[in-house]
Amino acid sequence: MADDGRLTIGFPRMRKEPGERRDFLPPLLARLSLHDVEIAVEHGVGSGMALTDDEYTSVGPQVKIVSHEEAFERDVVVVLRCPDPEELDLLPSGTALVSMLHFPTRPERVSRLRRSGVEGIALDCITDDAGTRLVEDSRAVAWNALEAAFDSLEHTYPLFADPVRPPIRVTVMGAGAIGRHAVEAATKYGRTDRAARLFAAGLPGVEVVTLGRTLTNDRRYVEERLRLTDVLVDATQRSDPSRPLVPNGWLALLPEHAVICDCVVDPYQLDAEPPTVRGIEGIPQGNLDRYVFLPDDPAWDDAVPGGVPHEHRRTTVSCYSWPGVHPHACMEVYGAQLAPLLETLVARGGMPGIRPDGDYHERALARGSLRYWLASETLAR
Repeated sequence: MADDGRLTIGFPRMRKEPGERRDFLPPLLARLSLHDVEIAVEHGVGSGMALTDDEYTSVGPQVKIVSHEEAFERDVVVVLRCPDPEELDLLPSGTALVSMLHFPTRPERVSRLRRSGVEGIALDCITDDAGTRLVEDSRAVAWNALEAAFDSLEHTYPLFADPVRPPIRVTVMGAGAIGRHAVEAATKYGRTDRAARLFAAGLPGVEVVTLGRTLTNDRRYVEERLRLTDVLVDATQRSDPSRPLVPNGWLALLPEHAVICDCVVDPYQLDAEPPTVRGIEGIPQGNLDRYVFLPDDPAWDDAVPGGVPHEHRRTTVSCYSWPGVHPHACMEVYGAQLAPLLETLVARGGMPGIRPDGDYHERALARGSLRYWLASETLAR
């Protein structure tokens, strides 16, 4: 708490790859400044998007500029991607960390937060009463990923601009929110301006086939579909992340020019119990600095852990943070979604005041909390 008893909220900068330019924008802080709260913003927040400290402090007197360490020493800390381990050590016990924490696929992170007494609130786990995520930009994930995939296909597929070619065939694994957006993006070649150009030139369009859980588990069907696929999209949410949906050997069935489009970007965590592997076995995990991998790229050997088969390769696009390809638009979406949740957190005086049976946003925050995740895991066992 501040000296005057007000709740304090910190907004640190992210220390990620240089291509990661996202920070929360001044309009979100302007919403919070309408409440009785002290807001600490790290010097340089927003600089990756050409924003200045003055643009943050101008939203209200509650906003002050602080150091990196001071931004973490608050009752509530808000940062889009999970802080690095050394930054997590800056969080005092009892702090509420609001971030993309990915509890289901980060067991080591869960253990660390639990040991340190930090109350994690996973943005990716905040849902409404029907289980729909409230903080997500699945449209940007799909469209940015398919934009990169078709950018690559223009180079790998000699017939791409040939009017006599057949329709480009896209296979989308997964029919959830990202999968549905991926279907739309694929029909537009990943960009509406590219679609307009190709349609005007009289080229055939794009055929999209979507595979749900039943078909992704049908080996004979998947193998036959791979032989016809120009762009293979992974938009799945696997119930068992320890098993790949597409073993590396099956990639040999894809045409040589095919492009793999990884929208999920789960990590390799082979030491976890159970281990986590990629849905498409043997592909590297990219980031905002580098998200296109050609088959002869040395990164396949550097980025894929030893023991994971990766002999069979196709050009792959993979980015841990697809929405960050267009950072300002992404943060406008996240800020608008997060604002009412943070306002509820402020109004209740932090996580101790959040009731699992409270109002709509209280219930959503409770479902995103570490304590809720741990309780649900206990019940599942």
